[in-house]
Amino acid sequence: MDNIENQLTSFFSEFCQNCRKVTTKKFAKNEIITTYIAKRKQLCLLKSGEADLIRYDFNGNKTIVEHYIANNIFGEIFYNVTTNNELFVEARTKCEVLFFDYDFIENKCTSNCSYHKKVIQTLPELLLSQINSLNTRIEILSKRTIREKLLTYFNIIATKNINKSFSLPFSLTDLADYLSVDRSAMMREIGYLRNDNIIEKNGNRITLLY
Repeated sequence: MDNIENQLTSFFSEFCQNCRKVTTKKFAKNEIITTYIAKRKQLCLLKSGEADLIRYDFNGNKTIVEHYIANNIFGEIFYNVTTNNELFVEARTKCEVLFFDYDFIENKCTSNCSYHKKVIQTLPELLLSQINSLNTRIEILSKRTIREKLLTYFNIIATKNINKSFSLPFSLTDLADYLSVDRSAMMREIGYLRNDNIIEKNGNRITLLY
């Protein structure tokens, strides 16, 4: 997996330097990378850093819809956005992002660049990764209780890291936003999981005991 990611990083670094259809921008921590706009087909690739797709409801409640790391893709093509500015992507760390329009996949560059052809070959793999990420999100949110959501999320992270001990990629506040639960209720449930000897918690590090 690491080899594939390294190849993607190298390829897109060359791609953004040689294809006229692509722009690259750098963002500071907490800066807004993009706001989803209805009927736009922008596609973005996170070259480096981490970012979150965020939504606020009418009451101001925040939800982290997705969390992105290097080589993840995002953009309006994955969501049926009906109102402008409903979703936006915020840099969690310093980020570098590659931007292009999804329509350009079917329309060759005037220079007929080789990178344009390669991205068509690479895109299915990136789309499959994004679909898997969305399915994981659905699996977590489909759980009925906070305990089930926590344990499902912890199991996913442990499986991904091939280790029952791991550091959370979120603060606890952001984790509550990602799980769409009340933070205080989530903290109580984490306490119950520790008391039941299901997990150990040391700062931001979780160890599964089963």
